[in-house]
Amino acid sequence: MRYSYQVYGLGIQSVSKIEGLSSLPATILTPNIAFETGSQPDWVTRAKTLPRRLRSHRPESEALTHATFILTEHGDAQFFHFAYSDGTQFFIDGEPRRVWGAVEPPLTSEDLATYFLGPIMGFLLRQRHITSLHASAVNIAGQAVAFCGDAGYGKSTTAAALALRGIPVLSEDIVPLREANRQFHAVPGYPRVNLWPDSVAKLLGSPDALPQLTPVWEKRYLALDGQQAHFASHELPLGLIYVFSPRSPEPAAPRLENVRPRIALLELVQNTYMNWLLDRQQRAVEFDTLARLVRSVPIRRIIPSTDPQKINLLCDLILKDAENILSRNCKPSDVVPT
Repeated sequence: MRYSYQVYGLGIQSVSKIEGLSSLPATILTPNIAFETGSQPDWVTRAKTLPRRLRSHRPESEALTHATFILTEHGDAQFFHFAYSDGTQFFIDGEPRRVWGAVEPPLTSEDLATYFLGPIMGFLLRQRHITSLHASAVNIAGQAVAFCGDAGYGKSTTAAALALRGIPVLSEDIVPLREANRQFHAVPGYPRVNLWPDSVAKLLGSPDALPQLTPVWEKRYLALDGQQAHFASHELPLGLIYVFSPRSPEPAAPRLENVRPRIALLELVQNTYMNWLLDRQQRAVEFDTLARLVRSVPIRRIIPSTDPQKINLLCDLILKDAENILSRNCKPSDVVPT
């Protein structure tokens, strides 16, 4: 049996079920990526015989995953190998059209899916020259509103808090961009928001109020299954971007403020997903893309509070501010159903 999925705008055909995703009829999808697990396929065996060079050695980071990894290039960018410190590994061909992944006990298929839907999908998007914001995004008034910022600043927590108020979530952690007819669109991810236990406690009163992502990792997830929260499954015009600053203890926080275009551009340059993979030419191309983005989409700054009890106040501010801005920019043709 084969499973078909749509994630970040890419059609995925898999030989095994990917945890967290709902399979779609193969007839409605054009497969872009073939995902394999289990025994090592012949193309991976061949890749291992080619000359290799180290591309990156990344330390443990909340923004990427929960383990150190080494990225190795085999041949002349014919294949790529992600090797994680917990034994998980992925091979990706250079096109990219094929991915093979494997985990070692005590890790499970849930762990494999967590890696695949996070950094591996981010890498696939990069290899396909798709600029993606390191952000979460929600659907407000038929337009995508994105939340950018460093790890731990509150992007996912804010998206989840809005979701619990009935605002559909478009994507979490990775927001791919599509530019067409001088307008940017945000592409949906998959129907979950991943949260650390302290964020779950902040939103729902207990750190274990939501299920764990995997049996061996403490991170949890809010299912966007139409019960507690909803998933915005269609691409939306990108109407507004908020950039998170560090949490502030000042009494006026949380608050919102304007960002000058030049500063907004520099901040977005730092908040694209896996930007450490870019060479000089690719950085120049992405810089031009983001410059067009800043000219066409309003950018605002969020100064969140260190007080966890103020998350509802922050949501109130965002909804009022976003609805005011989007109502001025909205065109009837822009609205896409969720």
